[in-house]
Amino acid sequence: MVNRESDHTIVLGDGRADHMGKGVTELRSPQRKHGPDMEGRANMQTSLWGIAKRAESDKKYRFENLYSLLNEANLKTSFFELKRNAAPGVDRIDFKEYRKNLDSNIRDLVKRLKERKYRAKLVRRKYIPKSPGKFRPLGIPAIEDKLVQLAVAKILNAIYEEDFLNCSFGYRPQIGPRNAAQELTFNLQYGSFGWIVEADIKGFFDNINHEWLLKMLKERINDRSLLRLINKWLKAGILETDGKVVHPATGTPQGGVVSPILANIYLHYALDLWFEERIKANCRGMAMIVRYADDFVCAFQYKEDADKFYRQLGERLGKFSLEVAPEKTRILRFSRFSLVNNKGFVFLGFEFRWKLNYKGKPQVKRRTAPKKLRVSINNFKEWIKENRNMKISLLFKTLKSKYQGYWNYYGIRDNCKSQDNFFYYTTRLLLKWLNRRSQRKSYNWKGLRQLMEHFSIPSPRITEKPAEPRLNFLWAKASA
Repeated sequence: MVNRESDHTIVLGDGRADHMGKGVTELRSPQRKHGPDMEGRANMQTSLWGIAKRAESDKKYRFENLYSLLNEANLKTSFFELKRNAAPGVDRIDFKEYRKNLDSNIRDLVKRLKERKYRAKLVRRKYIPKSPGKFRPLGIPAIEDKLVQLAVAKILNAIYEEDFLNCSFGYRPQIGPRNAAQELTFNLQYGSFGWIVEADIKGFFDNINHEWLLKMLKERINDRSLLRLINKWLKAGILETDGKVVHPATGTPQGGVVSPILANIYLHYALDLWFEERIKANCRGMAMIVRYADDFVCAFQYKEDADKFYRQLGERLGKFSLEVAPEKTRILRFSRFSLVNNKGFVFLGFEFRWKLNYKGKPQVKRRTAPKKLRVSINNFKEWIKENRNMKISLLFKTLKSKYQGYWNYYGIRDNCKSQDNFFYYTTRLLLKWLNRRSQRKSYNWKGLRQLMEHFSIPSPRITEKPAEPRLNFLWAKASA
C-alpha cells in the first residue's frame, strides 16, 4: 500500500484542519469461530492487523489498494461470520440457500467486483415496533450485499478503531451500551459536574449526507474503487412494504451491515472531534461527552458552558444536514449538592439520578427507566399472548433466552427493585396466558414454579462486572 499523506480537509467547521482522534484503543475485530477456512481467516486477520498498526502509527496515512482485499478467501471467511438465521433480502436467498453453491457463488461475486460489474440490489424495508404507536424502519440487504458489506466493515473497523475517541461506544467491537452507561456513571460520580445536556439526533440514519460522508472517508482512504462501492450501497433503492421503490438522496439504512461503522465515522467528525477540540478546550470547567450511536449525553461543571454548548449544537449539526430532536434535548441540573430538587435523565434505557447510599453519602444511582420498564412488560404480554400455544419445551426455551437477555442488560447494581418488578409482572402474565391454552385451568403457582425450575428459567440477578480497567476520566482535556 502506497503512503500518501492526506490534505486533511475534514475540519471542525471553520475551514481549518484538525488532527485525528488522540484516544487510541486496541484493535478489536470480530473473531467468531465459524467455517472451515482457517487459512483464509488467518490471512484476513493478518491484513487487518497490519492496517490497524499503520492507522495507529500514522494518523494522516491514507490507505490504498483496500479493494484488493475483497478476494475469494476473505469473502469466504466473512460469509461464515454472517448471521445464519437472518432475514433474507429482496431476492429471498438466505444463508442456507447461498451456501449450497458457496464456492461458485463467491467466485462469480469476486469476478463481478473485479470487472466493476457488481450492482447492489434493492434493500427490503421492514418496520419493527419501537414504542407504542411508533415503528423503526430497518433496511434488509440481500445476502450477497451483506457479505461484501461485512468484509468492507472489517476493513473500516481496522482503520477507524485507531481513530475513534474513548467517548464513542456505539457499534464497536467488545463494548456496548452497558459499558457506556457504566463509564458515564463513573465519570459523573468522580467528576465535578453540575449540569447535563441530554440530546438525541432526529432521524439520524435517514439524514446522513452522502457527500459529507464520502469526504470524511477520503481522510483515511485513497482507494476510489472502495469508495465507489460504498457509494453504491448509499444510493441503493429501498423496496417499501407497499411495493414502491424509493431512491434516497441521504441516509444509510438501519440494518445494513456496513451502516453502523459509517454512522460512527460520520459522528466522529461531526460531533466527537468538535466537542473534544472546540467545546471542551474552551470550557471554563470540566466537560465530557458520552455517545452511543446517535444518542449522547454531555456533562458540564458550569451552567454557562452548558448553555454555550446547547446554543452551538444545533448550528454544528446543521452543517452536516442533521438536527436535534427538540423533545429529547434539554439542559438540567444534576449535582450531588442539589438532592432536594434532584432531576434525573434517561440514557440507553437507564435512569440516572443522584441519591444517598446506605452510608448517607451522595451517589449516582441507575435503574431501568420507568417508560422502558412498561414497554418491556407490554412487549412480553404481546409475545406470550401470541405464542401461548407453542410447544411447552420451545416456549420455555425462548422464555429462558428472553429473561437471560434482560438480566444481562438490566442486571446492574441498584436496579434490583426494577428487575423484581419486571419478573413479578411477567410471571403473572405467563401464568395467565398458559391457562388460556385450553378451556380448563392447567397451572397454578406451584406448577408454574416447578415448570420454571425444570427449564432452568433464570431469576433476577446482578450480571454487571466490577468497573473494568478501560474506565477513563473523560473530562480530561486533550494535550497540546
